[in-house]
Amino acid sequence: QVQLVESGGGLVQPGGSLRLSCAISGSFFDFIAMEWYRQAPGKQRELVAFMTNSGASDYLASVRGRFAISRDNAKNTLYLQLNSLRSEDTAIYYCSLHIPDTRYWGRGTQVTVSS
Repeated sequence: QVQLVESGGGLVQPGGSLRLSCAISGSFFDFIAMEWYRQAPGKQRELVAFMTNSGASDYLASVRGRFAISRDNAKNTLYLQLNSLRSEDTAIYYCSLHIPDTRYWGRGTQVTVSS
């Protein structure tokens, strides 16, 4: 059974930084992509960043240049570096593992950007 556990969220002032981590446990043969989503109150969940198994990555336009996705294969951990945070980045951030025919989700970590 694959499990994903996010950590690293918190309260930060505008302009600040956070690094989110997603620890992935369990076995899987292959994956299509590792992803970060977020969901703000009253809004739909949106894809923030993804990284394919070949290492290609892309970002939501509003975070491009401020956020960076990376992974440590040895630690089975996915990261999302959040820089120059804005109030509109406030949301619950979820990591996801997209494998053929299914997607696994973590429970999320809250990021609040406020002065």
